[in-house]
Amino acid sequence: MSSRRLETPLGAAVFDFGAQYFIARDKAFAAQVQAWEAKGVVTRWPAARPNAYIGTPTMNAILRYATQQHDVTFSTLVKGLKRHGRHWQLMCEGHDQVLFDSVVLALPAEQTAPILTLHDFELAQAALFARSQPCWTGMFAFAERLAHDKGIIRDSGIIAWAARDNAKPGRSGPERWVVQAAPQWSTSHLEHTTDSIAPHLLKALSAEIGASVAAPIAQSIHRWRYGLSAGTGLGCLWNPGLRLGACGDWLLGPSMECAWLSGKRLAERIVAAAPIAAQ
Repeated sequence: MSSRRLETPLGAAVFDFGAQYFIARDKAFAAQVQAWEAKGVVTRWPAARPNAYIGTPTMNAILRYATQQHDVTFSTLVKGLKRHGRHWQLMCEGHDQVLFDSVVLALPAEQTAPILTLHDFELAQAALFARSQPCWTGMFAFAERLAHDKGIIRDSGIIAWAARDNAKPGRSGPERWVVQAAPQWSTSHLEHTTDSIAPHLLKALSAEIGASVAAPIAQSIHRWRYGLSAGTGLGCLWNPGLRLGACGDWLLGPSMECAWLSGKRLAERIVAAAPIAAQ
């Protein structure tokens, strides 16, 4: 649910370059989405799907709204965990002296496995056998509107998804497109440079429009190395003795709803395992 801002000669262009939209099927998640909608944090995007939602004014608006209620530290690289008696220490610059009662790893399976391996190999096995698929994503801003009336492209050639980002509800600014490559193509080009990926994505976009697109006035290429999870069906991972757990879409299925449900299930297990005094 990431958004990126690029400066262009026509003003700022903000791209949703991760999840493009989400669906609410589960009753609990649907209730949460309705609460977000009442706060103006999300809105419907019927052009994508009749029941699709997006964050407003960007996809990461939901995260900004949620983190306002908590003490959150951003932009800190956590290199590992160390056990101190009944507490956890995060190994990261500037925060090494802080101890925590519990730790939750909300990471892709491939990044969760090496951390869990050092502390609970049984939990780590679940992550070791999970696999994600990559996704190369291009963000392109143009001086003029591209000649594509629908503004959405699905599963065509090397493109898994492409959309006119400025046409989403609540968006404005220059003409801009997000182009996401298919998993198989992304895998075969995984270690290519961003400079070599951009021409492929622009050529594919041109083919869909039926004419060469003008050179972008701004662009950015992002590699989601662990972009698409298959889902293990486990829900979440939790060791009540160590108070160490993991959640994420890879434990249920490849959607924002699954990520939310996984986190909710883990939260319920953490609360259930907490001493009565702590509750």
